[in-house]
Amino acid sequence: MERRNPGHTGRVLRCLETNLFPPLGQKSINDITAPELVAAVKKIEARGAHDIAKRALQTAGQIFRYAIVNGKTERNPAADIKPADALKPRVKRNFARVSEKELPELLRKIDGYDGTPVTRLALRLMALTFVRTTELIGARWEEFEIKGNRGTWRIPPQRMKMKDPHMVPLVRQTIAILEQLREFTGNGELLFPGDRNPRKPISDNTLLFAIYRMGYHSRMTGHGFRGIASTILHEQGYEHEHIELQLAHQDRNEVSAAYNYAKYLVPRTKMMQEWANYLDAAKKK
Repeated sequence: MERRNPGHTGRVLRCLETNLFPPLGQKSINDITAPELVAAVKKIEARGAHDIAKRALQTAGQIFRYAIVNGKTERNPAADIKPADALKPRVKRNFARVSEKELPELLRKIDGYDGTPVTRLALRLMALTFVRTTELIGARWEEFEIKGNRGTWRIPPQRMKMKDPHMVPLVRQTIAILEQLREFTGNGELLFPGDRNPRKPISDNTLLFAIYRMGYHSRMTGHGFRGIASTILHEQGYEHEHIELQLAHQDRNEVSAAYNYAKYLVPRTKMMQEWANYLDAAKKK
């Protein structure tokens, strides 16, 4: 644990305090059996927290291995448990999204959206950057660095699903939207402040309901832009790793996080510019 940063250590400890300490914390490490450990992680899984259950099992294995090395116990019951055997397969959630043929009409409807200008610009920015909805609505002006018609959006790790920093290349069309957005919210900290409390961002429902108002109920979500971008960019022959890095899909460990933070930035910038050009051309179809 000494090599881990304080944030990681705190997250692991909170996971243990919430999930494993209640059923197992009062027992001696020598008395914990594999069936008891399975029962503990299955209880976590029953709450619908499949990923947390899997991580709890992995953390338990690390603790037992540490205890063996330091002479506290002689065996690791977690070594007898395969996550695939103890836990149910995770059901992948498919987010509703339109097809490539339907995308041009959606883009035109976004441009003509009759709601607030800030919501319209948020939807356009989501289509261009295909970040997660929570990452978009929580964006702060201090995260953006722009020079001319190029720039970067550096999303800090605490706002990312994988808890690693993420870099989004900014291209000509993206910067143009940011310049429009500055006229509305540039004097504050957030790109998309809430109406009632400008120190808090709009909710993700703001964008979802806007999509519904345009006639896409059950057909499209904010997350759907990520699936559309992934499908089309793969079909157009872009490198899989470049796309995955841009989607921030990779489960990166702390050693490689700093390296991957800006990995392939040049080809990713080229890809994002060509993606923006593709969206412009699609609207004209």
